[in-house]
Amino acid sequence: MLLQPKLNLRVSQRQVLTPGLVQMVSVLALNKLELKEMINAEVVENPVLEEIEENAQTYEEQAGREGDRELSAEQQQTETERVEKDPFDEIDMGEYFQEYLDPGFRVAGPSFEDVDAPSFENFLSKPSTLSDHLMWQIGSMSLRPELRAATEVIIGNLEENGYLLVSDEELASHDTRGIATPELLAEARAVIQSLDPTGVGAADLRECLLLQVQAGLREVEAAIVRARRHTLQTGEDESAQDLSPLPALEARRVQLKLACRIIVDHLLLLQKRDLRELMRLLASHADAVTSAIECIRQLDPRPGLRYNVSETRLIEPDVAFVKRGDDWTVVMNEEDLPALRLNSGYRKMMRQKETEREVKEYVKERYRSAIQLLRNIEQRKNTIVRTCECIVRRQGDFLERGVDAMRPMMIKEVAEEIGVHPSTVSRAVANKYVHTPQGVYELRFFFAEGVNGPEGGDLPLPLLKKKVRKLIDDEDPRKPLTDDALAAELQRQGIQVTRRTVAKYREDMNIPSTHQRRQRQ
Repeated sequence: MLLQPKLNLRVSQRQVLTPGLVQMVSVLALNKLELKEMINAEVVENPVLEEIEENAQTYEEQAGREGDRELSAEQQQTETERVEKDPFDEIDMGEYFQEYLDPGFRVAGPSFEDVDAPSFENFLSKPSTLSDHLMWQIGSMSLRPELRAATEVIIGNLEENGYLLVSDEELASHDTRGIATPELLAEARAVIQSLDPTGVGAADLRECLLLQVQAGLREVEAAIVRARRHTLQTGEDESAQDLSPLPALEARRVQLKLACRIIVDHLLLLQKRDLRELMRLLASHADAVTSAIECIRQLDPRPGLRYNVSETRLIEPDVAFVKRGDDWTVVMNEEDLPALRLNSGYRKMMRQKETEREVKEYVKERYRSAIQLLRNIEQRKNTIVRTCECIVRRQGDFLERGVDAMRPMMIKEVAEEIGVHPSTVSRAVANKYVHTPQGVYELRFFFAEGVNGPEGGDLPLPLLKKKVRKLIDDEDPRKPLTDDALAAELQRQGIQVTRRTVAKYREDMNIPSTHQRRQRQ
């Protein structure tokens, strides 16, 4: 059978995202700070876009608006002089983008030259990380080349908290030199664990705490040796407790040794706060065990975070709910946002016959891109305002009385009310904050499903979580409430929830279980 080429015609539908639609979706999801950064980047890249500066003067203003009259005369010229009619010129920019058109070039001041002064932001130092801090210490040590290379491999694989969670096999796979033997890695790990901060390089919480206690124990024993040497040299009596530091150092050593035993053998009982069982297993009295537990509480379970400090996240409300008279109004926060307009100088350039074709095509493309951006920014504003107006209508009681008066509200309901897809509403409220009389909230905070509450109404989840936390805060620490007891108490208040629901929301709030909350005497 011979295969012969054939032509087949097939009609199908495909959903294609155009570049303009992709930009519209991305712009909608930006908050105010991100939008400002994006606008600044577009202004730098697109010469047709420019920011309207306050108190800026134009040449036309200085020359009595002569440029405006010239521009008006150019617009009155007939299009019959053109050999080919360009659809791009049919765009009435004066009608749709009059506020963005530039009447002329700008004058920054009395001088035409603008000397760029260096920004002080260029002199700000980069915050040091844990890896930088450890590498700085390694650089001051005299180590064999292969040992130094092994320590660098370990430092590069440390977790944010300072833990080393990878195995020797994984470390060896990351070593491009092929020198990371188990013996060398063990030696390098010991070097890392001797550095500051104490506890870094540990494999788990137990080892991290133990490294810190052992370091403190070594310091205390060294201090005891120095104190006894000083006593022998001066001939003082060790029994003079009011002058000698030895009794306090000895008590500290006993405390640290007891803390070591708790960490090594009874860490689970410590997490359960079972003081009675700890006293029995350690054969020690309550004061000594309590003192050792207090010593452990002062340790740092995440020593790496001391240097891996995350940058502070700036939050600036994108919108505000303001009450004017008896009505609530949605006010967009557009302060510090660059005001954009289109530079008409490039439009003149396109109408000049001596302008090269390549230049005209480039300017046309830049105009299209700029107009699309301006439309997307305006569409973003309209979508956010309409969404917030719907929130205000549905959450008026919250704005007046607070969280206790909040009502359940779903994204789908708001999308149907304003006539858009739910994904559009989801992007409109993503990473955006609103200033209300009750405080600053993320817009997503207002969208929460409800459970059956008192009098047949729905209770929003934030209020349910608040009630669960209140019951746990008021419980007896020696007899904490179980999830079943919490669900039963909520049901007595008319809130229909199950034990599994209570357990889920308790875990969402990072509240320990009943067994972990119980305090034993």
